[in-house]
Parts: sequence; structure tokens; C-alpha cells
Amino acid sequence: MAAPSLLNWRRVSSFTGPVPRARHGHRAVAIRELMIIFGGGNEGIADELHVYNTVTNQWFLPAVRGDIPPGCAAHGFVCDGTRILVFGGMVEYGRYSNELYELQASRWLWKKVKPHPPSSGLPPCPRLGHSFSLYGNKCYLFGGLANESEDSNNNVPRYLNDFYELELQHGSGVVGWSIPVTRGTVPSPRESHTAVIYCKKDSGSPKMYVFGGMCGARLDDLWQLDLETMSWSKPETKGTVPLPRSLHTASVIGNKMYIFGGWVPHKGENIETSPHDCEWRCTSSFSYLNLDTAEWTTLVSDAQEDKKNSRPRPRAGHCAVAIGTRLYFWSGRDGYKKALNSQVCCKDLWYLDTEKPPAPSQVQLIKATTNSFHVKWDEVPTVEGYLLQLNTDLPYQAASSDSSAAPNMQGVRMDPHRQGSNSIVPNSINDTMNSGKTEHTAVKGTSVKNKPDFKASADSNTILHSSLATNASNHNSCVVDMLRKTEGPHTSANIGVLSSCLDLRTVIPETSVSSTVASAQTMVTQQTIKTESSSTNGAVVKDETSLTTFSTKSEVDETCALPATKISRVEAHAAVMPFSKETPSNPVATMKAGERQWCDVGIFKNNTALVSQFYLLPKGKQSISKIGNADVPDYSLLKKQDLAPGTGYRFRVAAINGCGIGPFSKISEFKTCIPGFPGAPSAVRISKNVEGIHLSWEPPTSPSGNILEYSAYLAIRTAQIQDNPSQLVFMRIYCGLKTSCIVTAGQLANAHIDYTSRPAIVFRISAKNEKGYGPATQVRWLQGNNKKAPLN
Repeated sequence: MAAPSLLNWRRVSSFTGPVPRARHGHRAVAIRELMIIFGGGNEGIADELHVYNTVTNQWFLPAVRGDIPPGCAAHGFVCDGTRILVFGGMVEYGRYSNELYELQASRWLWKKVKPHPPSSGLPPCPRLGHSFSLYGNKCYLFGGLANESEDSNNNVPRYLNDFYELELQHGSGVVGWSIPVTRGTVPSPRESHTAVIYCKKDSGSPKMYVFGGMCGARLDDLWQLDLETMSWSKPETKGTVPLPRSLHTASVIGNKMYIFGGWVPHKGENIETSPHDCEWRCTSSFSYLNLDTAEWTTLVSDAQEDKKNSRPRPRAGHCAVAIGTRLYFWSGRDGYKKALNSQVCCKDLWYLDTEKPPAPSQVQLIKATTNSFHVKWDEVPTVEGYLLQLNTDLPYQAASSDSSAAPNMQGVRMDPHRQGSNSIVPNSINDTMNSGKTEHTAVKGTSVKNKPDFKASADSNTILHSSLATNASNHNSCVVDMLRKTEGPHTSANIGVLSSCLDLRTVIPETSVSSTVASAQTMVTQQTIKTESSSTNGAVVKDETSLTTFSTKSEVDETCALPATKISRVEAHAAVMPFSKETPSNPVATMKAGERQWCDVGIFKNNTALVSQFYLLPKGKQSISKIGNADVPDYSLLKKQDLAPGTGYRFRVAAINGCGIGPFSKISEFKTCIPGFPGAPSAVRISKNVEGIHLSWEPPTSPSGNILEYSAYLAIRTAQIQDNPSQLVFMRIYCGLKTSCIVTAGQLANAHIDYTSRPAIVFRISAKNEKGYGPATQVRWLQGNNKKAPLN
């Protein structure tokens, strides 16, 4: 966490939509990037539900329906997935509630729920200012303030320290209340305290931490309840304990409990003994408790003045929400004149990044041209931008005139003739199933969109392939992967364009190693190449007897490593050509790998970039990027360098937030294309028929001459795939001028089901012109979650 002087508060000043009126006593929870606020009051209790989208900076009022609860303040408010529970609170002056409501936020549907009472004892009485904390499938209710009088106008306060457990049903509904038997000394009665639940990742049982509150006077004690043994204790802490307070907030991020604001005694005195017309003092102090070491750290003390309005002003009864590692604070009261019975509520929204952002995923290639890349990476929550960098030192390899080999298949020369040759090729591209998201369509036979949808969605998977693949045809073919998809009642596919470049030359004689693969209709001869993995993590292996490509390791929803895959010499006397010794004219590319310098492409607001230039480093500088508490580079003063054709570039990206620049992603490597090769086929469709499936496509939008033929390939099951599921082996199932083919049931019986993401059968389709084969369009035909035959 940054030192107190380096805290970088941000006030949200630009937003749209209906902003809720200022209030206090409201509550808020987070569902992904949404901050959901309910209740509170200021000149009446609010009964509407407000939502703030922290990504789009938009407020909106969802159209709720069902058993809409009355407005309430100082209530319990917890979130379980997309289900929100509301318990108790003040519904009008002097009248409190003990009713329980459930909101299904996916449908904005309210429902009043009636839990079973405890097997022994009474259910919770009506109350406000209690804590209501969720862990697993249980909510824990502690303390609060009750009204002993039956007359709501004659308030007789009673502070509570009772403890209840509420068991939830999965998804919706509740089971009932219970009163756990606890051991140890119970905390004193209180209201307007906070309670959070924390469990160490590696070991330990979950523990509930209760801090502060009000019981005639404000409190600063810390209590711990072990939820497994139900034992209360008072942990011994180190550091400076925050002042006694109530109506503060407590938020857990990582292993820290952040305490902000609240009411504190005026000049350290008990309010009850202070003069009648004294000011009830709010605070903007900010501290955290390390829940692993029990040490308090003060980030903003009560004594620190803020003359520049650079942080939230003092307040109490506000709300705080943690989204990722960012804390949001909204509204609350900023003072109280008891004699005047008046109060002022804040209208501002602030956030604070508590630590630097994590490393983004590897940069993924969407499209490559001769002098540009369109790249993307997975979004990192709650960041302000991304720094994209590149360097280059890969050798330039001139294109070859040999154009008879198959597209993007490393180390194998394919039989270029008619369908039915059943040639099989190992795949050198490890398909990367990244954690980006995109919406899916569901129309049978619908053409796939030619442009990817980069809008994040929480419910679907993007398949992007950022690897470099090679062309066995002795020319530079371009390989990039762009997401496209088609789905239907009986068929669904993820479609990607594979196109980037690496320069490899391989000749495989007719007498190569062979084996057989059983089919429902045929016996197929398989050409094989033995491979071995290299742990060089992206470094180019440049020996003259081996081939090198860059690929990504298959992982789902995790940042992927980018190792180099070393293809060993082909058996059965295959000849392997060495790398060319030519190098590009780009001066930056001539540096040795160990001395390479990273140059800025720029700082981007979103997680996509069109890269055609980069900024050259000033002489003697190792880096030009300084983000966070330092100078941002003035790019207008730097020289720019254009990308060159047929050149390899390394990319990395880092996220930026209020704490500065985070760690860089793992390195990705791509290569610009060489002119003249055809583009990838587009608008792929898959539909079932009596023979199997019908596969069709549209010609490339940029054929670069006459298209001589198309080839379609199917990933098939082999022992090699069982040993290395990410190393696919493809069999050619079609070669010809038509833009469609039938994939028979017999061929599909041999299909490999790829489980690196959602289960799918993988096809590749590519076009050939006078210069050779261009990039392939990859299609993932989704199969659901079963492992049955594809057409079952």
C-alpha cells in the first residue's frame, strides 16, 4: 500500500444517468463492476434501488418488480453471487424492521422470504445499525439497536449483542435462523459497528472481525469470532488503533481491513458529556488492519488537513464498496448540529486504488498486415489505462517462391491434390483459450461476423490465438487469430483467423514415418513429426538443425505463459533448412536479445490497440515510461518508427491505476506479413445434414490474385494429442475450388474434442493463390459438455 502522502484519491466528476440524492444510512454491495445502492435517508427514507457502473461511469435505476421492500436505513445488505439480501433497518422514525427480502439482480426481482425461526429461542427482533455478514451459505447477524417502546414516537433504545446465523438455500431462498452457542466473552452491546469475515488462503478457519460502534459512547475495540469453533476473543494488535467511532465503513481487500470515516468523539471527549450545542465531529481518517499480522497502519490521520480538496471530506453513514483492489465511497453526512437538528449530506463519489494493478494477460493478435498489428488483451478491472511496449530483434527472412505446401502447418509438406488424400499434419500452434469475453449468437447457419466484438461480457468465452505459426511452404505466411462465432440449435462454432509469420523451411520426403488411424470408413496414413518442448519462454532458438516457433500454453481464465516450442529434426531423413542470416534494416532490431530495450507504443484507455508505429528510445535511455507519482512521457518529443514487413516484434502490456504502473504481462511475439498472399476465408457456416455436416465459407476479402484452391482440415485424435492436448494434429478433409465441403460422419468419428476451453471440434480453412497459402480461419464447433460422438 502506498504511503499516506502518496495516496492518490480520485473524485468521479464525469458521469451520466439519474444520480441518487445525497443520503446517509444507505448500504452498497458490488456485483462485478456494478455498485448497487439501496435505502438510506435524508429528508425521508429512500426506497429506490440505484446502480452505478464503474466501467461506464453511468448511474441507472433498474426496473425492479416483485415484493418490493419499503425504504429502510441502517439495514443489513449482503451479496451472494447475483443474489442480494436485505434484513431489518429503520423503515420510519422509531419503527424498525426484522423482515428479510431477497433480490435476484439478474432479473431485478424482489421476493420477501420467511426463514424458519430458531429451534430454541426467538427470531431476531426488529433493529437497526446491526452487522450482517456473509460467508459461504450463511449470514451472520450481530448486535444493533432496538426500540423497547411499543410507541414509535416514544423511542426507548436498547443496544443489542445477540448473535444469529441464517442458513441460505443455493441460488434462492433461505432455510432458517439458528442461535449458535458461542464460547468466550461476548462483545458488549452496540450498534453502527462494522463486521467483516476473512479467511487466510492457505490455512486457518474463517473469522469475523467486529470493530467499533456505539453504546452510549463510541467504541474502538476489536473482537474476533472463529466461525468454526464459535469462540470470541480480543486479538492483541500492534500499531495505532483508530479513534473510537461509529457509522464508519470496513472493507476487506486482500488481507487488509480498511476503516474509513465515521463519527468520532469531539476532541477526544464523550459526546454525552459535551455541551448541548457542540458539533458532532465526522472524520476522514483512513487506516487498515493487516488481518494476518494484527497490525494497524494509519494512512490518513485525524490531524491531517486537506486544504486542496484532494480526498473525501469527513463523513459518517456513507457507503464503501470494494471492486477489485479499488475502494469506492459515496455520500454520507458530513456533520450534525444537535441544537439545530440539521445535517448536511455529501453528494460526491470517490475511489482509491489500494495497490498497483496485476499484470494483464498476454497481448493477443487479432489481425496482422504488412505494416501493422491489431492487438488486444484481457481487461483488468478498475484501471485507468494500459501501457503497451514492444521490441524487436528477430531476423528477416525473405519469401520463397515454393508455394505448394499447406498453410500454416509447420514441418510438413502436404499433398496439394484432391479431397480424399487424407493427409495428416501435426499442428505447431498451441491454441490459447484466454479469459476475454464476448457475446454468442444462436442462429443456425448464420454467417459469422467479420469483425470481432471486444465488449466484455461475464457469461461467454472469447477464443483468441496469439501464437506465431509457420508455413511449411518455404514462404512467410501470416498467422493471426480473430474471434468469430456461429451458434445454432444444433451447431455452434468459434471461428478464428490465424495469421502471423515466422520463417521456416522444411522438406519432408515421401518415405516419412507413418502410422494408422482407425476410421468408421477408411484406414488413414498419418505423417508424423516428433516434437519436444523447450522452456526458453519466448526466446528464439536459432540452431541450424531445428525449427522454432512461438506458441501459447492452453489455459482457461488464467494468464498464459508463452514458451517457445522447438520442433526437432524430422525422422526418416527429412531435410531441414536453417534460418536465414539476413536481418531487417530496422536499427532497433539489430540488438542482441539480452540487450533489447522496450519501446513504448503508447498509453491506451481500452484493451485494444492498432499498432503501426512505436516511439524510439532517446540515446542512452533504457525506458521512456514513467507512470504514477512521476512524469508521463511526452511522446510529442520522441521520434517514431514504422513497423516493417516480415519482421518479428515482441509485445508486453501493463495496467495503470492511481498507484502507478503494475507489472508487465508475459511476452507475446508476432510477425508482420509479407505482401502477396491471400487473406483468410470468412463467413464460415456449419450445419448438419444426413451425411454429417456441411462446412461452407466465403472467399477472402483480399485474395491478392486468383484463388487456385482451398484446403479444409480437421483436428483428429492421436496418441500425440493425448500426451500434449494443446498440440493438435490436423487431417486434410478437402482440397478444391469450391467454397464448401461435406464432412462425413466417418471423418467426424476421428475428430479430436478440444477441451482447452469449451468442448469443441476444430477445423481450419485456408486459401491459396499464385504465391501460396495464406492464413487459415480456425473454427471451433462447440459440442456442449458431454464427451459423446459429435453428431449424437
